[in-house]
Formats: sequence, C-alpha cells, structure tokens
Amino acid sequence: MVSRDYDVIVVGAGINGAAIARDAALRGYRVLLLEQGDLCNGTSSWSSRLIHGGLRYLEYGELPLVYESLHERQRLLRLAPHLVQPLALNIPIYAAGRRPRWKIKTGLLLYDLLAGRHGLAGHQMLSAAALLASEPGVNPRGLIAGARYYDAQIRYPERLVVAQVTDAAAHGARIETRAKVRRLMVDGGRVRGVRYQRADEGSYRDAVAPAVINAAGPWLDELLEDVTGRPLLGGTKGSHIIVPPWPNAPRRGFYSEARSDGRPFFILPWNGMYLIGTTDIRYQGDPSAVSISDCELDYLLSETGHIFPGAGLSRASVAYCYAGVRPLPHRPAGVEGAITRRHIIKHHKRVARGLFSIIGGKLTTHRNLAEQAVDRVQRLLGGGGRCVTRQRPLPGCADDRARDGFLEEAGARLSPAVAHHLWAVHGAGGQQILARVAAAPELADRLGNASPAVTAELIHGLEQEWAVDLIDLLQRRTMVGLDADFGLSAAGAACAALTRLSIWDHQRATAELEAYRRYAARFRARALAGPLTSA
Repeated sequence: MVSRDYDVIVVGAGINGAAIARDAALRGYRVLLLEQGDLCNGTSSWSSRLIHGGLRYLEYGELPLVYESLHERQRLLRLAPHLVQPLALNIPIYAAGRRPRWKIKTGLLLYDLLAGRHGLAGHQMLSAAALLASEPGVNPRGLIAGARYYDAQIRYPERLVVAQVTDAAAHGARIETRAKVRRLMVDGGRVRGVRYQRADEGSYRDAVAPAVINAAGPWLDELLEDVTGRPLLGGTKGSHIIVPPWPNAPRRGFYSEARSDGRPFFILPWNGMYLIGTTDIRYQGDPSAVSISDCELDYLLSETGHIFPGAGLSRASVAYCYAGVRPLPHRPAGVEGAITRRHIIKHHKRVARGLFSIIGGKLTTHRNLAEQAVDRVQRLLGGGGRCVTRQRPLPGCADDRARDGFLEEAGARLSPAVAHHLWAVHGAGGQQILARVAAAPELADRLGNASPAVTAELIHGLEQEWAVDLIDLLQRRTMVGLDADFGLSAAGAACAALTRLSIWDHQRATAELEAYRRYAARFRARALAGPLTSA
C-alpha cells in the first residue's frame, strides 16, 4: 500500500480530464491524473473530429452553448493551429427537406452573430446552380439551394489530449495510465482520496487529496456507485464510417439532414479520406465494447448515397468504422438529439464534499469546462494562481514562419512527406523527433514504405508520452493507425524496429501484433484480409 498526498486527483484522461489536470497544475496545485487505459482511448477519440459551434443546437435554444463553443473554437485555432484548422461546410437544401431555406438562413445569421467579429468568414447562401458548379457530385434532384459556412476540424483529437497532459506534467502533475480507481475514499461526508490499482501490480495504492474530480466519461457512474446510488449519465452512441474518396467527392465538408429521420449528419474530408457520421442512439452497455451495428452502417451508407448518388458506396467500401458513447445527462425518454450538450459540474457536497463529477461536455469546449471545474476546486481549497489557459498556447503551437522553417529543415533531412506528417502530429514538437534522428540516424527508418512515420516517434511515444503498447503507438502517438489500412501495414515494421532496438523481444512483438489485429477487427478494418508479420 502506497500513500501520497495531492491537492487534486483527476480520474479520466480524455479531453476533459486532461484539460482539468493541466489547468490545475498551471495554477500551482499538486495534481494526480489517473487513467484506467491509455490517454484518449475513449469518447474523445471517437468523435466527429470537429471543433464547431454546434449549429444544430440553435434548434433547441442552446444559445449560451453555441456562443461558448464559437469563442472556444477561435481560441483553439489560435492556441493549437498545428492541430485545428478552419473547415468550409456546405448545406444542400432540398424541396422535401424538413428545414426550409429561410430557417437555415436565419440559423446561419444567428451563428455568425454569436461568433462575433473575430470569428471565421460569414456564411453564404448559394443557388442550386452555384452549389452544383462547385460540387458537381451533389444530387441535383429536388435541390433548390445551398448554403456555405465555416467551422474548424481537428484531425487528431488524440494529439490534443497528449499535448494537454504533456503541459500538465511539465508543471508538476503526476500522470499514471493503466491505473484503475477501485473506490473513492469518503469519510465524515468528505472525500479523502481514491484507492487505485495499476495494471502491472497486484497491490493497491491510496492517493490522498481534499478534491477529486470524476472525469471518467461513460464510466462516471461506475465510480460513483457507492456514493450516489442513482445514475447521472444516460449515454448515447455515436458511430462513424471512414471511406476512400470517390469520383466527384466533395472538396469541402457537407452538413445535411438524413432522409429517413431528419437527423443532421456530416460528410467530411479527413486524413485523405472521408469521415461520415454520426448516429445518436441510447446505449447502456459496456463503453469499452461499443461498436457500430449493421443498421447504423447501412444508415450512413444509404444517406451518403442520397446526397452523392455517384459515390457507389457499399459495406465493402468502408476502410474502417468506429463508435463511442457520449456521457450525457440521464434522460430516459425523449429525442436523443434534444439532450443537452452543455456540461454539468456536479459537486456531491451533501455526501462527499470535495468530490466533483463532470457530466457531458464537448470536445470544443473542454478548455472552458476545465477552467470552471478548477475554479470550483479553488473556491473549496483556496490558494492557487489564476487561470492562464485562455492565452497559453498548447505544446507544439507555432506561427506560420516557424512551420515553414520546420518543413524545410525536416524535408531536407528526411523527406517532404515525413516533414508534413511530423508537423501534423507534433507541430513544433517535431524538433524533438529531428533531434533523436540526429543523435541516432537509424531512428529515421520509416514504418514501412507507405508510412510517413519514423522509428524515432516510437521511442518518443514510449519515453515521453506514456505509450505502453502497439495500439497506443499507432492509434494515439504516430497516428498512422488512422490511415486507410488502420495502420496494419506499419504494425509489423514498428514491432520489427522495437525488436531490433532490443526494446521488445520476439515474444512481446508477436503478442503485440496479435493484440493489434484483434483491435482492428473491432473496428471492421478492411485491411485485415492481408497478412500481419514483423519479418
């Protein structure tokens, strides 16, 4: 039994937990961040990968949420430009649609107004002919008009989480992954800390703190079972499919309504492919086992085919799929889309003073959520400095001049493809990868002929970014696991490299490859048909 004292313990290292740990550490608090798996291995990773204001939330009168989201979007564009970029989105308007042209125009006018003068470019209303001229693949049948507006996209939310945690650790936070909280320690109506167990140990550890923040996402109620006695969450499942480009595929994103149920969904250019989603279905199962259903898969294919009839998509077209559980407030009845996406910070002060639970929230608003959560802790504990995350850039942030200089240097030393990959994943932090290559040239070897990732990134992930296994390295550090083949072609090369460097032995490499294949099967990776070896 090991006991350590902290000011704040944060449970869960998705985007909310990571941002809370960072904010608290930057204010000078002693922080422990506990995660039962790897960083960003749940809901934050399986989103629509948008940093958006929530245009559809206007239908439900969520104006404060839209205002917050739009202004946080602008901050992320400024504080993490290597990860977050503007994205143009088209809305096709059909005669049979449930949302008429005037309603869409009114919503976009309000959206621009809430964004303010520092927002992205304002919307445009388009004629049917203008939309077809710019996007000839769109279904012209019944098309009466179009609209274009601007939001932002984050290619790799996983890297946003890693950046948050890196900054937290640089300011004194202790990070423990593969550390499952077994119970909350409550005494005399106050939280005293947590008891947790590391995956590599049989014994338990106690961590003592006067404030515990439950940011476990879909696992939130599991941790509260002995404290609240009633569910706080009513999760809904959101599923997505990833498909390759097709003839006359859109150059911009599309935001449309499904014919079958009127629910808005996205068709987004992403990572050289197209990301299509999402669904919204109540889910009560194990969040670790969530997966897309055949019904959802066919729904997304069919609705995309209606907007782009020339796409010819079928199940065989899908590179891979993913699904996640939104940790929304418990609402056992009603339309899923109407459940608020606002976050709730609940202080369990009647039964466990000092225990806070994070319910809901959005990828876009994580920074503001963290600020509010740590403000609550600060009022409880006293001390601490002021919040600095509104202005503080995230690790990897750099201006265009620094980016161009890095691309030139890395392109000359490695290759242009590797340089662009390193910037997309690490931003200015790519200099650390170049430094490793300079010290050990063999680390410049690529993970297979088709992969832009290099061996140095594996070492960096293991030594500096809390990666443990092959899934961590490919899915959430080098990001090649999100390529069209789900990283299966790079998996063998990665294991071979780590074996050559005596980091893993042959037995470990073989086990990692098999575990990665099982993981890929969960996401219906089309490339699984091929062999997977480290030879």
